[in-house]
Amino acid sequence: MKNLFYAFLFFFCIQSVQAKDGYDLWLDYSSIKTPAIRSEAESFFSGIYFFGKNPTYNAIQFEMEKAIPIMIGKSPIYATDRINSAKMWLGTREELAQVIGLDQQMEIKNLGDEGYWMGPIEFQGKTYFSIIGNKPIGVLYGVFRLLQEIQREQIDFKEELSDSPKVKIRMLNHWDNLDRTVERGYAGFSIWDWHKLPGYVDPRYIDYARANASIGINAVSLTNVNANAWILRPDFIEKVKVLADIFRPYGIKVYLTARFSAPIELGGLETADPLNSEVAAFWKEKVGMIYKAIPDFGGFVVKANSEGQPGPHEYGRNHAEGANMLADALAPYKGLVIWRAFVYSHEIDEDRHKQANLEFEPLDGKFKENVIIQVKNGAIDFQPREPFHPLFGAVKSTNLGMEFQITQEYLGQATQLVYLGTFWEEVLKSNTYRPKSSSTVAKIIDGTDTGQKLTLMAGVSNIGTDRNWTGHLFGQSNWYAFGRLAWDPYLSSEKIAEEWSELTFGPKLSGIEKIQGIMINSHEAAVNYMTPLGLHHIMGRSHHYGPGPWVEGGRADWTSLYYHRAGSDGIGFDRTSSGSNALNQYAPEIAEVWSDPKKIPEKYLLWFHHLPWDFELKSGNSLWKEITLHYDQGVKSSRSFLQTWQSLENVIDEERFDHVNQLLKIQIKEAEWWRNACLLYFQTFADRPFPSEIEQPEGDLEYYKSLSFPFAPGIKPNW
Repeated sequence: MKNLFYAFLFFFCIQSVQAKDGYDLWLDYSSIKTPAIRSEAESFFSGIYFFGKNPTYNAIQFEMEKAIPIMIGKSPIYATDRINSAKMWLGTREELAQVIGLDQQMEIKNLGDEGYWMGPIEFQGKTYFSIIGNKPIGVLYGVFRLLQEIQREQIDFKEELSDSPKVKIRMLNHWDNLDRTVERGYAGFSIWDWHKLPGYVDPRYIDYARANASIGINAVSLTNVNANAWILRPDFIEKVKVLADIFRPYGIKVYLTARFSAPIELGGLETADPLNSEVAAFWKEKVGMIYKAIPDFGGFVVKANSEGQPGPHEYGRNHAEGANMLADALAPYKGLVIWRAFVYSHEIDEDRHKQANLEFEPLDGKFKENVIIQVKNGAIDFQPREPFHPLFGAVKSTNLGMEFQITQEYLGQATQLVYLGTFWEEVLKSNTYRPKSSSTVAKIIDGTDTGQKLTLMAGVSNIGTDRNWTGHLFGQSNWYAFGRLAWDPYLSSEKIAEEWSELTFGPKLSGIEKIQGIMINSHEAAVNYMTPLGLHHIMGRSHHYGPGPWVEGGRADWTSLYYHRAGSDGIGFDRTSSGSNALNQYAPEIAEVWSDPKKIPEKYLLWFHHLPWDFELKSGNSLWKEITLHYDQGVKSSRSFLQTWQSLENVIDEERFDHVNQLLKIQIKEAEWWRNACLLYFQTFADRPFPSEIEQPEGDLEYYKSLSFPFAPGIKPNW
């Protein structure tokens, strides 16, 4: 019997200590080490009173029952009968006022539906720690904030804290296909199992909703912008309804991508002309069907007349006419049209950098109020670094939203550690000079300087069926950073990196600052070994994996030569007045400075200038030497990341340590591949030796050019 007991005890211990495989994301609650915080939390969680009942409060209770036993070793206790027997109050301002009459003392009226206030409330001689929102969703956001502050051991129960989102729609765009492949997805298949829905509900859907709500994401576009019209069929809407019902308590609305040609493909019409009455009727009927199933459906995300996708241009109509037709169908239900500005055509003899502005600036003020133009952070296509898109600041009377790419299509995909918070902060802080001299991109997209009420930040998801959700553990930091910046685009990337690393690895981890250091320096390192000094679009064709500065043939604007224009005379794309004049689309204050190769920030130098190889930079080095130094430094940085990570072997759990350790080794090889291939290729034009200061590139250029990856993940389908 004794042996059986010990065998059972051993089995129990094994089962109780689960491997740290990354599934729990930043919600990996851990035991509180600080005695004072632990004791105070234990006291407040021993008597929790909800001022009402609804599905969102049920979600709060679910979260607390997951987190609190791990944090303090005891389950939460609920005061269900009398409020004065409680120690913690949770509810809306209105619910609180009806019970204890403290409405006038709550300073949350201006925090909106999603804002929250937390802190102590004195009532009848007792103190109650309280989380109050204008709506239940605000309470949920406040509870997640409380749990995170406790988890990071930063909480002070005596202080007041309030917050509210600065951007109205904070959306994940899934580029997921109905067959479960994911375009530009590097973390397995789509988490949406359309074949098993609506009958089978994967528990992962709830964990997905929890994760998004914990960082304030309140909208999800479920399907690829390269859309399949089948998602609009009644049988698929029944499947979508299941997801919408799961997400609703977490404050998340569902959106779908609308294929512009759906009236032909699903409705049997001969046209999809947006000014055709039968087409308009088709969309009104389709929208009505969706809202009958999903009353809080968010609306449509549309990619039209871009990269072969159908749109209004086929019928001689413009983007405003196409978007407004859909907007009219959605307006009675308060639904939105999110119309992507990523449009370009190889049939137009203009620099691709200019084409979105050429299309949308003349239409400024012609879009309906429930239309948002979703603009990529830069004018080309989510390159490792881009100057901010000139549309930000170029239009005055149109709702503009930001589109970032969380999935690392051009940044090593899921094999490289690249924290994107620093890059996104760089974009958001960029001064557009319009409409005011101090107007940053952040002030444009949150409506501060434009007055727009309908605001949006969207991020292309990096989520898949991999156990850790994002393929690379540190890919989670980009999902997290996107949510935090969508909530508040003025947050610093350093603060976000600190939050994520402490929530993921624990605030008391020895060497946590080393992890943060890797994160903060990782984007610059990747830019250095991929596309330094403003080089761009020099990756492999189609799969976009690895270097391909030699890519040519076919559509010019899908080749590398179109962008770097390397020759014996130099390298770079002239976008000044002597070239494509794309700089003219920016404010004069920017154009004047950036037109001068001696004044432009050197990180954008070759984006806007074609310069000779001997052009002298601020360092005193020639352009050729500076390019080689950047590539070499990128490789050395990637090696330093591995060395730093390996110094943490004894403080990080084995599974996550080994996962990142292996991928950092791959990253070094890929950094060396990028450096060697690019420098060997560009040397054929520069006709100059490699500086002695750098590690000499190895390998044979023809070998690098021969590499092929026809089965690389994430290649977009051909419908």
